[in-house]
Order: sequence, then C-alpha cells, then structure tokens
Amino acid sequence: MLNVSFAATALAEASALITLGGRLFETIVVDPYWPARPDIIQTSRGGINRKWFWFPAHTVFELSLIVALIAGWSEHGLRTWLFVGFLSHLASRLWSAVDFIPKALAFERAEAGTIDEQAARRWTRRSRGRFVLELITCGAMLASLVAAARLY
Repeated sequence: MLNVSFAATALAEASALITLGGRLFETIVVDPYWPARPDIIQTSRGGINRKWFWFPAHTVFELSLIVALIAGWSEHGLRTWLFVGFLSHLASRLWSAVDFIPKALAFERAEAGTIDEQAARRWTRRSRGRFVLELITCGAMLASLVAAARLY
C-alpha cells in the first residue's frame, strides 16, 4: 500500500501545482483585463473556456488525493498533511461553488454591454483569496509528499 500511497501523493502534488499554475494564470493574465473586456471570458464571443482546464485539473487532484488519503491513512504524519490539503481545497471548492462559480457563469453568459465592470472587479479581487487557499493546499501536499518519501 506504501507504493500506492506515494504514487497517489505525488500525483496529487503535481496536480495541485497545476491547479496553482491555473489560478496564477487567471490572477495575473485574465482577471486584470476581462472586467473591461468581458468577451475574453465569454466562449460565445470567442473567449476562453475555463472549464476545459478546471474540470480535469480538479478531477485529477481530487481523485488522487482521495486515493492517497485511503492508502496512507495508517501513517499519522502523512495523513495529517493530506488532510490539511484536503481541508484547504474543500474550503476553496465550497467557496467557489457558493460564490464564485455562479457569478462567473453569469458574467460568461451576460449579453454584450450588460456587465457591471465594478462588480466584475470586486469578483476578481475576492478571487485572489482562492489563490491563498491554493498555496496552502500546495504547501500541505508538498509536506505530504516529503512524509510519503520518508516512509518509502
């Protein structure tokens, strides 16, 4: 079970870093500009389709994290760090589901010229908090990978 635990933890760390990279890309490249140009995020108007990145990235991370938790549950040090990563990711996902995703979908579906730019800018500023949660998740996953490597 140790090999499964290490492999799943390594995959979870890799996918957490990919997710962090996606969040960094959105924070630096997309979010500063789309409130003034909503077409950047509106697929119906030729904009990016963020679902093609976020669905697979989250799915791989969450599945590998679940496998790592199950496989490494008997190892206290590993379990603790995996659980911290799980909790910070869960907080981010719940916050996203309740607040960010519904508003993002509304922005993406809005008719041209109907988006309140100030509301969009407030959304992008609040979204930076999810970047902090991604950092916590990645840090916990890195610590869990170190813990798993020590067991291996």
